[in-house]
Amino acid sequence: MSLKFTRDDDNGNVWLSQQGESVADFTDCGVTPKVLNTEADVGQAMLDELYQTAAAKQGDINIALLGGRGAQALHRLLGELAKANEADELLSRLNVFTQDALAPMGMGNCFSFVRDFERILGEAFFQKIKSFTPMRTDKDDLETGLIEYLTKLESLGGLDIFFIGHGPEENEASHLAYIKPFSGAMASHVAGVIPISSSILEHHISKFKAGGSVVNEADEKECRAAEYILTLGPAAILQAKKVVQSVVDADSAPAKIKTYANVLNTRLSSDKAEAQKQLNSNPGLWVRLHPNMKAFVLPSLKV
Repeated sequence: MSLKFTRDDDNGNVWLSQQGESVADFTDCGVTPKVLNTEADVGQAMLDELYQTAAAKQGDINIALLGGRGAQALHRLLGELAKANEADELLSRLNVFTQDALAPMGMGNCFSFVRDFERILGEAFFQKIKSFTPMRTDKDDLETGLIEYLTKLESLGGLDIFFIGHGPEENEASHLAYIKPFSGAMASHVAGVIPISSSILEHHISKFKAGGSVVNEADEKECRAAEYILTLGPAAILQAKKVVQSVVDADSAPAKIKTYANVLNTRLSSDKAEAQKQLNSNPGLWVRLHPNMKAFVLPSLKV
């Protein structure tokens, strides 16, 4: 275990915390989504948030990419920009991180977010950005690999933008990144290695297929054999300078209509212990604690 991180084990859910980091304030900031007409509009709004961050600071820009359908429009825009040269200065400032993964699994598996990002963002994007740091799903020691990833993220100053989605769970709950309900995630936890759930496994596979990935039987078999989830935790979300959420697929995942409504309409208790229980049962609520959170959604979400 790194001297910089402490380890909590909650019934097999292993969470890492940064030593010396203050625990977030439990102030419910609410969520006010902006409804846009098309998925392309959502992608442009997300890109505009990146431009705003680039204009407001000097030097590197650290972002966590969102996998699945939610950010595909953004990724297509970034891929097109990378083929030209007008955005080269912006791209050269980007340190890009993944935010979750299934493991163990080969990095070349077609159900890996890395392969999906490469497919949509394109080769030119990865050549022009400053760095790309995925979670390593092929390490014999997954925890050590995750600590190496976190150490790099910390050394660069944490996330400027956490591009985040919203995944449906049972009982009209939801997950952020791959923080699943009742996994014991707390505000101090920056990342975790937690046992996989059938709901996240099926969600993961179905969103790759729905997103247009070319899949094969051998890779799906390896993916279904994954035992763990690697995921950024609540501390990474709350410590990001800005959170940008996108939900664009309620047409193909209609459960999100009710699960997102719960995020919008559930106020967190002013009692910290009670709020922690709410967040543990419905991790989608963590976004309500971020004071600089933007949400872009489509009319199909019926908010």
